[in-house]
Amino acid sequence: MPKMKTNSGAKKRFALTGTGKIKRKHAFKSHILTKKTKKQKKRLSHFSILSKANKRSVQEMLGLK
Repeated sequence: MPKMKTNSGAKKRFALTGTGKIKRKHAFKSHILTKKTKKQKKRLSHFSILSKANKRSVQEMLGLK
């Protein structure tokens, strides 16, 4: 049986935590930042945990399941 291939885009965008959850970055933080408030930019800069709805598909892309 051939080896599982991980999705190259997914491995750049997601990371695992120590407890096995999947971290992701927020969108809308790359450009057009002048019209966004400081509070909004600060909240977008933190990592977030992936939702349950997307967890399975991302795990398959990363070769975890």
